[in-house]
Amino acid sequence: MLLLGQYNYLTILRKTSVGFYLGDDEGNDVLLPNKYILPEYEIGSKIRVFVYKDYEQRWIATNLTPFAEAGQFAFLEVRSVSEHGAFLIWGLEKDLFVPFREQKQKMESGRSYVVYVTIDEETQRMMATTKIHRHLKNSDLKFEPGDAVNLLIFETTPLGYNAIINQKHKGLIYHNEIFRPIHIGDKFRGYIKQIRENDQIDLSLQPIGMQRLEDGAEQIVQALEKQKGFIPLTDNSSPEDIQQQLKMSKKNFKKSVGILFKQKRILLENNGIRLVKS
Repeated sequence: MLLLGQYNYLTILRKTSVGFYLGDDEGNDVLLPNKYILPEYEIGSKIRVFVYKDYEQRWIATNLTPFAEAGQFAFLEVRSVSEHGAFLIWGLEKDLFVPFREQKQKMESGRSYVVYVTIDEETQRMMATTKIHRHLKNSDLKFEPGDAVNLLIFETTPLGYNAIINQKHKGLIYHNEIFRPIHIGDKFRGYIKQIRENDQIDLSLQPIGMQRLEDGAEQIVQALEKQKGFIPLTDNSSPEDIQQQLKMSKKNFKKSVGILFKQKRILLENNGIRLVKS
């Protein structure tokens, strides 16, 4: 069957004046307009296309790449707002619609929001929603502390930042464990810190355990190399100075410096640390 709002592998069936018709194994077909036809396309070939509905609600195939497909979260910009809702830029010619009823707060033109892309059950049209929580489920978790995961920041709370984990689950990064600026919509690698009894997930932006210390040591070496081999930081430096210069906690700094000193890669001086020339 044809999957609306998703990628489909379809066979090129026939050529017409308006484009190629593509078909699935169940006898369904969809138009790939002429403007999307590439020179290498031939009758009988199977190609990967994205299927959605155009402005007249006709099923259309395209080889353009949307920023997200149905069932995914993305950080998208509002192109315009009408009396019916907002329209998001998502990589296709037709903008993605967000009805007013699906807006947690009134959306504004030119601003970007984290949304969930889905299909309206009533109209069978593609749409997006900013009501994120109902599409995140912390069930059937298969994580272990220390596992690396993909994060999308979607909300700030009094405790920290909520993040979407691997496009499925929700986790929290605590404010006091953040040592670099982060913003709504940021995407980066993170780590599972712990899973609490109620399946609430605590996240870390740094690797857990020894890997974290090893990464911290290499981070210090890179900083030393950028600053001509010397950084004016010691065990007596304030946590604020260490965070500002190295984007890490004082505890991690001290342990990482210890690793480098044992490896004889640095010298400890009264006013800072110096990189040993190789």
